[in-house]
Amino acid sequence: MIKDPIAQLLGEWSVSLNLYSIFLRLAVSLLLGAIIGWERSSKRHSAGFRTFIMVSLTSTMIMMLDIFITRNYGVKIFLFSAISIISVARIATRTLYFSSRNQITGLTTSFALWATSILGLGLGIGFYTVTLCAFILILFCLSSLPALEFYLKNRSNHFEIHLELKNSLNLQNFVTTIRKLGLTIDAIEMNNAYANSGLSVYSIALTIKSNELKQYKTHTEIIQALQTLDYVYHIEEI
Repeated sequence: MIKDPIAQLLGEWSVSLNLYSIFLRLAVSLLLGAIIGWERSSKRHSAGFRTFIMVSLTSTMIMMLDIFITRNYGVKIFLFSAISIISVARIATRTLYFSSRNQITGLTTSFALWATSILGLGLGIGFYTVTLCAFILILFCLSSLPALEFYLKNRSNHFEIHLELKNSLNLQNFVTTIRKLGLTIDAIEMNNAYANSGLSVYSIALTIKSNELKQYKTHTEIIQALQTLDYVYHIEEI
């Protein structure tokens, strides 16, 4: 049988379900949920501080309830914990939405909510070490990996742009220009959300074909160069 190292340090009371272990698990659950919630809310995501605390605390309470029921009433499965995971997953999907630029947003926050519920369940059953290790890794992914993700994304051969032209007649000129630069168009879609803005707005998927661009230019530099075109009102990567 695998024994939890932190539980061994704390003592036998932390493994069993008693008043002290209940308070400990809820307190740690609140703390971990608050830290992840603060990280998300500091970046102005849809699910923030209180949401993550509630998800973590509720999951911890549900797991302890399942433990109590299975030990005292002979139930063989952790029914409420399973329902909790499904419910949080359904709630998390509601943080997903399409922006006006046809971009899915809220995906990381959605998974963070689901992961926080799993952390709460882990604490509820008394897996302190596993839960804390998972928490550190989740927080690292949320706070530190975006910089690496941006670095890799900025140097890939494929990227997508949000393009606002002053006139729809300028689209052909833009296409000719990017082909001369060594870029090819994989897909182009007109964005109807800007229909009454006076601008012609497109979402364009591009591939870098030129060896020179692949070696010396990042997406940021390419976009900055395209922004200097007279007929381009605004352009950015999505």
